[in-house]
Amino acid sequence: MITQTNQTAYNKAEQQFIELLDVIDLDEKLAVQPELASQFEASLERAIQDAYDAGSGDAAAHRFLQRVLYRINRLKLFWYDDLRHYTNERSAYLRNVRDRIEVPWQAWELAQLDVAALQQEDVKQGLAERGARDLDPPLSEDSRYIREQTTEAGYRRILAIGSFDGLVEGSRLSRILGGAANEVQATLTRVLIEEYGNGRLSRKHSTYFAQMLSEFGMNTEPEAYFDLVPWEVLASANHNFLVTECKRYFLRYNGGLTYFEVAGPAAYRNYLTAAQRLGVSQAAMGYWELHIREDERHGRWMLDDVALPLADKYPEQAWEILLGYDQEKLMGDRAGEAIVRSAKEADRMAVK
Repeated sequence: MITQTNQTAYNKAEQQFIELLDVIDLDEKLAVQPELASQFEASLERAIQDAYDAGSGDAAAHRFLQRVLYRINRLKLFWYDDLRHYTNERSAYLRNVRDRIEVPWQAWELAQLDVAALQQEDVKQGLAERGARDLDPPLSEDSRYIREQTTEAGYRRILAIGSFDGLVEGSRLSRILGGAANEVQATLTRVLIEEYGNGRLSRKHSTYFAQMLSEFGMNTEPEAYFDLVPWEVLASANHNFLVTECKRYFLRYNGGLTYFEVAGPAAYRNYLTAAQRLGVSQAAMGYWELHIREDERHGRWMLDDVALPLADKYPEQAWEILLGYDQEKLMGDRAGEAIVRSAKEADRMAVK
């Protein structure tokens, strides 16, 4: 639960941080005027303690930390906006803030998994079992709600939150493709090329998502609905920034991407079923149909042509593929639950 008092304090601190992002010579100015970041620094220390040292953590603290971390991470992508926004992309201060959040956050995330047990698993068998389980899972209570009960208001909320990733889809995958040429790299490149519409904007998956938004008269600009995005969704995005930034986490990232591609069609079928029940236009659900079709193929590619070959190449570290898979599932399930809670809230507000 987010208390109003905590949220107000964090909002003010985040606003100070946003202003710092565009300060010319930020590192030099903070060295002589540390008070420029005093409010932000106080909130940052408090949030880290409240989020990661207090049981399940304070929701307002989680939200603040993931929003700050995302504002740093997004500078690793190019948004075709004012070039001055990238003034501090290599700032030592921003790197320090990122590390101070990531270290306790990642320890908190890892503590929710039995890493020792993963290290003892038969990796290939584990991947096969997970793939079979997640390809067509039984419907959960949340899945049934989306399919059978959510109203147009809830569906619009799902689109708004989904646009956070849907309008920049594949961007983080692009960050791991450089390097030596081999079959794994070629497969990952094929996945990215399909996500990017084979170089044609009209076929890019983000274009299909924008069309869904347009059908409802919604904003098609990236991050337009940032304030609606739950911290759980932001955490998944920030985690992927981390594991694509650090090549030592290459196996973890590909394990996570394997889960994402294998499990994606089941989630998209829920949204497609809801759209069909609501009677929306073809354009307002075309993205789901496209992804069901293509991600079924991508899931097979990731299992057969990426995850298993990597397990052969790195037998001593292959368990990290399972870690990445399970962590992506854990964080994805958590994000999915948050999205449904938000959709339910939109549904309730619509009938008042």
